[in-house]
Amino acid sequence: MCKNMADYFDGNVAVGKEAVMQVSFHRPEELLSQLVRKESNAKQRDRYRAVLLALEGLSEPEIRLRLSRSRGFIQRWVYAHRDNGIGELRAMKPTGQPPKLPRDREAELKEFLDQTGGPRRGRDVADLLQERFGVTYSVRGALLLLHRLGYEPLKPRPVNPKKDPIAEAQWPQAAPFCPVDSRSTP
Repeated sequence: MCKNMADYFDGNVAVGKEAVMQVSFHRPEELLSQLVRKESNAKQRDRYRAVLLALEGLSEPEIRLRLSRSRGFIQRWVYAHRDNGIGELRAMKPTGQPPKLPRDREAELKEFLDQTGGPRRGRDVADLLQERFGVTYSVRGALLLLHRLGYEPLKPRPVNPKKDPIAEAQWPQAAPFCPVDSRSTP
């Protein structure tokens, strides 16, 4: 019988019915090389290349010259890989500025908008937001908020600049082939 169980299990130690497994991962250089070849986004590709060149032993100034990137760019992504692995090389989508009107109060705004005769013009909605909710929106911001909530603002009906109300009133009497009593009255 084998005196040392570690020799018998070739480095794996059995604990009860479970055995500790040794798993060899792919070399990060190989994985990064594949990612560099497949990536179409140039900035993302440079992140991978910066780490790959650092793993190959190049110094930060040499990497900077090869990639034409700043010192901060190189250090940020090499350190991100060092501290957290390849998964951290993906840039996070920026979240943007939070809305002035909290999301939990949007339902309350919708109730006001759904009322008969509720505000539908941008200026009226901006005023409502200021009075009822205490948040200041520009007219454009109020219109964007309406759109995001699924509402369409009232829009003025276009008026032809050549419109002549006097000529409109005279036209039914002067129109050929149009009897006066056959036209519909509003």
